[in-house]
Amino acid sequence: MNLVVDIQSSSGDPCPDEDDIRSWIAAALAGRRDDAEVSVCLVDEDEMASLNSRYRGKDGSTNVLSFPAELPPGVEHPLLGDIVICPAVVNREAGEQHKSLDQHWSHMLVHGSLHLLGYDHIDPAEAEEMEALETDILATLGHPCPYATAANLAEAGR
Repeated sequence: MNLVVDIQSSSGDPCPDEDDIRSWIAAALAGRRDDAEVSVCLVDEDEMASLNSRYRGKDGSTNVLSFPAELPPGVEHPLLGDIVICPAVVNREAGEQHKSLDQHWSHMLVHGSLHLLGYDHIDPAEAEEMEALETDILATLGHPCPYATAANLAEAGR
């Protein structure tokens, strides 16, 4: 796979190193794209809240937003689009969800990458497909199901 990842940060919060970010995106795209260009923007909570309001009509900051490239018809280019991540939110969520930073960050980058490929989770059937794919990809990275909670693990007898 030929993958170009451009990482830009306007956030002062801790985040994974560039090699990890690239490897998590590569895992999401493996077998789905041969050539890809992705921009990763790391922003503070104010900027993320502004983007969330403008593009999703929702108040407050969020963990990840994806903006697929809108290329003109007939233009062939490996550009997939932009993944915007708020490190403050992702780091806070990792603690709240009792996940390692690597586990949660890799999930957010896999999730954002799949959105760039056209996957979504608005419809329940699409959500199930996307969540299963995320779980499979994260398993290849050595991470457990990102949707597992103590309650549903107990239900499954684990």
